[in-house]
Amino acid sequence: MTELELKYGCNPNQKPSSIFMEEGELPIKVLNGKPGYINFLDAFNGWQLVCELKRATGLPAATSFKHVSPAGAAVGLPLDDVMRKIYFVGNQELSPLACAYARARGADRMSSFGDWISLSDVCDKSTALLIKPEVSDGVIAPGYTDEALEILKAKKKGNYNIVEIDPNYKPAPVERKHVFGITFEQGRNEFVIDEKLLENIVTENT
Repeated sequence: MTELELKYGCNPNQKPSSIFMEEGELPIKVLNGKPGYINFLDAFNGWQLVCELKRATGLPAATSFKHVSPAGAAVGLPLDDVMRKIYFVGNQELSPLACAYARARGADRMSSFGDWISLSDVCDKSTALLIKPEVSDGVIAPGYTDEALEILKAKKKGNYNIVEIDPNYKPAPVERKHVFGITFEQGRNEFVIDEKLLENIVTENT
């Protein structure tokens, strides 16, 4: 698939609206729902962020985006009893990815209301159960277990947006954007933040 028709553009009156590839296939599949323009801006920006977090830390990562701004981002560190209360997750069993999502969503729950969720790893049942009661527009991940997909498809009366992205997709090295009929062009920001970089920044003197 090279082109996907969207629900609408930035505003409901902005139709038609679509995303498309000038070369090759789109790296995503819509498994449920019909995302809009801003949904995909949140999805793709959030996906880049969780990929960078996982590359830098080696841990599963999650982020909550709202209107192209991150409301929270986190990695999958365990939650103690106090943190479980803070993030309203009770005593349920949590996978590392679910811990990442609970932390990301809990960073600013008000700003995360009606957000888009991005997950670095395959969405499992544990994570889907945390997403289930939250007010959210959709989720993007490199895959979903059968149980997770069934849980998520039941959200919003069956209209919850669920997007699967190819984790091996690599965008073109040059980005272009049209604003007011004018084309902006720049090289992609491929600066690598990893353990080696962090070791060089964090020293005994800082």
